[in-house]
Amino acid sequence: MTAPATRIIAHLDMDAFFASVELLRYPELRGAAVVVGGGRRHEPVTVTDPVTGLSHRRFWRLREYAGRGVATTATYEARALGVHSAMGLMKAARLAPDAVLLPADFDQYRRYSRQFKAAARGIAPRVEDRGIDEIYLDLTDIVAPRIESLQDAWWCAREVAAELKRAVRTATGLCCSIGLAPNKLLAKLASELDKPDGLTVITDAEIASRIWPLAARRLNGVGPKANARLQQLGLRTIGDLAQADPAWLVANFGASYGGWLHQASHGRDQREVEAISEPKSISRETTFDRDLHPVRDRSTLSRIFTELCEQVGDDLQRKHYVGRTIALKLRFEDFRTVTRARTLDAPTDDARAIRAAAGQCLKRVELDRRIRLLGVRVDSLSHAPGA
Repeated sequence: MTAPATRIIAHLDMDAFFASVELLRYPELRGAAVVVGGGRRHEPVTVTDPVTGLSHRRFWRLREYAGRGVATTATYEARALGVHSAMGLMKAARLAPDAVLLPADFDQYRRYSRQFKAAARGIAPRVEDRGIDEIYLDLTDIVAPRIESLQDAWWCAREVAAELKRAVRTATGLCCSIGLAPNKLLAKLASELDKPDGLTVITDAEIASRIWPLAARRLNGVGPKANARLQQLGLRTIGDLAQADPAWLVANFGASYGGWLHQASHGRDQREVEAISEPKSISRETTFDRDLHPVRDRSTLSRIFTELCEQVGDDLQRKHYVGRTIALKLRFEDFRTVTRARTLDAPTDDARAIRAAAGQCLKRVELDRRIRLLGVRVDSLSHAPGA
C-alpha cells in the first residue's frame, strides 16, 4: 500500500437536480425544455380526449405564464435556449415560449437530497454538506488502501468516483457529476467541466492547460461585482489573474481578496473537508505488495492482522467511540471478496477484544488460496462513556 502524495478531494454535484427529480415523476418530458419555478396553479392536469377516450397529462407552457416569478432551475435543453436559474419567468418565456413550466416541490427535492448523500456516505463517510444538491468528499483515506505498486492514485480515485456515481444512481435514479482534484477549489471547477454525468480529474500539472483558459467568474468567490471590476482591468480569464502581479492585485482589491485571487488563480486551497456527520463504522484495511499464502505466510498475516486490530482500537479511542459489531474482510488472489461479522454482548474499543472477535470471524472462512487484502471494521458505533 502506498499513501497518496497529495489530498484527493471530490466535489459531487447533482445534474440539474430539481429538474431531474421532476423528470422522474414525468418521464414523458425527457429530452424536452423544462423550467421549474411556477406556483401550485401550474401543476399538470390530466385530461381525457373526447374522441378516443384516452387520458394524458397537460403541462403548462412558459408562454402561458404571467407574473413576477423566477426560474428555480431548468433542464439542459432549456439552458441551451438561454434559460438559467434566477432568470425572470417572463424573460424566460420570450426565449423559450414552448418550454414546459412546472411548480417547485421542495419536500421532494429534500427527500432525494437525503438519499443521494446517504448513498455517498456509504462509500466515503468524510462528507461536507454544501447545500441541497452538492457535497465535498475527502477520498484520501479511501483511495490509500487501493494503491498498489503499479497503480496510480488518481486512477484509483476515478474508481472510487465511479462507485459513487453508481451508488447515487441506484439510490435515486439520478445522475451526478464529480470533479477530482487535490483541493476543494479545483474539485468544484472540475465537476463543472463535463456536465452532465461527468467524471473529471484536475491535477496540479493540468492547472495551466485546463483551468487558466476558463473565465475568471468561474472561480467560486468571484461574484458579479468583482467580475465586472476584473473585466474593467482587462482580466477576463483565470490565467490573466495568474499572470497578474500579486502586489497589483492587492493594490486594486485589498490585501485579503487580492491575495486570495492570486492564490485561487494558481489552484491553491488549503481548506479541509469539514465533515460533521456521525460515522457509521471505523475500519482499517491493507492490500499486500504480493499475495500472501495462508499457510506459508501465516506469521506475516497474523502480525498484520493484529496491527490492523490495534489501529482500529486506537482510532476508536482517539475519536471516543465504541462498537458492538466486529467485521472481517478478505480479498483473495482471484479478487473474490468475503466478509464475516460477529456482534459482541457489549460495545468495545479494546484492541484485544476486537482481535478475538475478528479471529472468530476468520475461523468461518475457508482459506484455500492466497490473500491480497485484509481488513477489520467495527460497526454499530456509539459514543464512549464519558465522551
